[in-house]
Amino acid sequence: MGNTFGNIFKITSFGESHGQGVGVVIDGCPAGVDLDEKFIQNELARRKPGQSRITTQRKEQDEFSFFSGVFEGKSTGAPITILIHNQDQKSKDYDHIKDVYRPSHADFTYQEKYGIRDYRGGGRSSARITAGWVAAGAIAKLVLDQIGTKCQAYVSQVGDLSLETPYSELDLSKIDENEVRCPDEKMASKMFALIDQVRKDRDTIGGVVSGVITGVSVGLGEPLFDKLNAALGHAMLSINAVKGFELGSGFEGVRMRGSEHNDIIRKQEDNISTKTNHSGGIQGGISNGEDIFFNVAFKPVATIMQDQESIDKDGNEAIVKGKGRHDPCVVPRAVPIVEAMSALVMADFCLLAQTNKLRG
Repeated sequence: MGNTFGNIFKITSFGESHGQGVGVVIDGCPAGVDLDEKFIQNELARRKPGQSRITTQRKEQDEFSFFSGVFEGKSTGAPITILIHNQDQKSKDYDHIKDVYRPSHADFTYQEKYGIRDYRGGGRSSARITAGWVAAGAIAKLVLDQIGTKCQAYVSQVGDLSLETPYSELDLSKIDENEVRCPDEKMASKMFALIDQVRKDRDTIGGVVSGVITGVSVGLGEPLFDKLNAALGHAMLSINAVKGFELGSGFEGVRMRGSEHNDIIRKQEDNISTKTNHSGGIQGGISNGEDIFFNVAFKPVATIMQDQESIDKDGNEAIVKGKGRHDPCVVPRAVPIVEAMSALVMADFCLLAQTNKLRG
């Protein structure tokens, strides 16, 4: 249970961190979509480990294979199955936590819920699983390209270092020009230095990934429990290490009065828009045609290269040794995951809107 996401454009995730591989089954992808394999592979390369000294040194090429749903480079309308083989798993690195619960991991909760857990790299709870999500998100992006909708994300904060420049004043084409994936070169340099110092301290640090969705049509989203912002929140909070999601003005909006916060509606020629966008492009759970923007907060990675106190499965006091290959800060590699999950939501809701029109 809980391995499937979406309504019409639907994905089912499978695999474990140290199993034979990870992957995804995509159901509901329209037929005839050109599946640019080079583009999909590039999206996976943006997420893969071993990119620089501030990421885990696990070496995975993350080369994918289509197992179904594709013919002559196009989607057939049948379920698309994607498999990504694991190649550099070092399961012996986790022998020391076989019977011990790591602080702030899913070890204890998985053991209590299922009575069994794959302790190798966290098994099913590992962020390794998101490789399949990124592959599916790449296909969702290709679907969205047909209607001019674009999903982008970038690192806007690491620890106390925060990029205050509004996204509209940034050159988002520069997101991938540095290892941190911050489109501001000076801030990216400071963030890299901070993450590298944290790595040397054998510790970890958290951050924020900001998302921007442009080219959004009016009317996406359903009232009450299927609001577009609720779906985006669901998607983002499903990503490993995410502890917070905010849309538009978010928590900062509480500092404003209604007279400041309200987005005044105006009509210019045949176009209806708002003077400001504190709503983040969604009102009443339905898109209003403005850009959708949001922030996703990631906690410090739970695995640190330090010894920590804990208990074993029998309740005895134990010490968890800091071992293995792990990210000192997850946000640079989380950028393509945030983009992928937002693309999955948008593709799903665009297809749902088409279905509703046909029914109407």
